[in-house]
Amino acid sequence: MDVFVVGDDGQVDVLDVPEGSSDLAGFERWRTSVWGSDAVRALGASFFPALASGDLKVFPDQVTDFLAECALIRNNLEVVAPRTDPSRTHAEYAGQISERLRNIEDAAERAQAVAGGVLIW
Repeated sequence: MDVFVVGDDGQVDVLDVPEGSSDLAGFERWRTSVWGSDAVRALGASFFPALASGDLKVFPDQVTDFLAECALIRNNLEVVAPRTDPSRTHAEYAGQISERLRNIEDAAERAQAVAGGVLIW
């Protein structure tokens, strides 16, 4: 996951991840089991479900809406966290999703501060 800015020449520049921040958005399987899950779709999310079929590029003019969708997911972690994995409790999943969501929120806030966007790949 990265923050990008678009220069005056239209060139996209991916910014370095600052020290103290993380670029981890979750495990690869989370594209479908978490971010693109039926539970997330049922909440009315429109950004995160795109990860089920590819990368997600949130353009600068979409970051505010993206942060609102992050808040929607955060407020519904109990619904979003899978309950079907016998190797982890539901609470463990919710905690892990919360940590990765914080990384995503941090990237979106950094993007907003530089009039940039977010790329989750």
